[in-house]
Amino acid sequence: MRLTRWIMLGCLVLACVGLVSCSKKTPDPNDAGDSSQTSTPDKTTGGAVAVSVKGQAEAAAGGLVPLPVTLPKPQFAGTPTNLDGVENLEPPLGKDRPAFLAPSDVTNVALDKTVTALMDPPIMGELSQIVDGDKEATEDGLVDLGPMKQWVQVDLGEPQELWAILFWHFHKQSRVYYDVVVQVADDPDFITNVRTLFNNDHDNTSGLGVGSDKNYIDTSEGKLVDAKKEVAQYVRLYSSENNLNDRSHYLEVEVYGRTPK
Repeated sequence: MRLTRWIMLGCLVLACVGLVSCSKKTPDPNDAGDSSQTSTPDKTTGGAVAVSVKGQAEAAAGGLVPLPVTLPKPQFAGTPTNLDGVENLEPPLGKDRPAFLAPSDVTNVALDKTVTALMDPPIMGELSQIVDGDKEATEDGLVDLGPMKQWVQVDLGEPQELWAILFWHFHKQSRVYYDVVVQVADDPDFITNVRTLFNNDHDNTSGLGVGSDKNYIDTSEGKLVDAKKEVAQYVRLYSSENNLNDRSHYLEVEVYGRTPK
């Protein structure tokens, strides 16, 4: 009887050892876990926060993130009207503009900087309003520069590495402003190292060269121009009337840049 009990006890021990060995898995050095997300500590809760594949891709791309743009309220929706006779028009995208990626330390370096213009003082408004951060389509925020070719210029105070230039003429209704040219330079008179970043003056009305860019409808998203990391202190924007009247208007100009590395 005792022998039988010892045999049964030995079998039970062997069975338990087998179960334990089966529950353990030898680590696979190629098994990196779920590739769709990783975790980082949450300083608030002490837990973990999922980091998406998109976040990882942005980090891999050199830390680029969407520009910190705050858009004004849209003023019109649906198919744009009042566009009879407008040629060389860029078709509406039909959806939100894709995010423009830039380094995380890029900011609006034009905010509250000095603005000059060909029409100084303007017919309506103050030039300082063009860089005050208010881009809502209201009459109070509108700067009217008058008819014919006009320009506004922002002095950034010092040379900046420029990533994007974003501006709004007047988006209360669908309008197309003509002969839009965006340039940067090293001096306020635009003589030294002048570079053209955007030009839709297809017949050289402004005398700044024939442009290959298209006319566009001014909307609450504004017009975003890739500045291609040009280093400059002065930004100048030209325009010449619009398809509804003979005026050049501005609500806001934003210049996204950082101190050159």
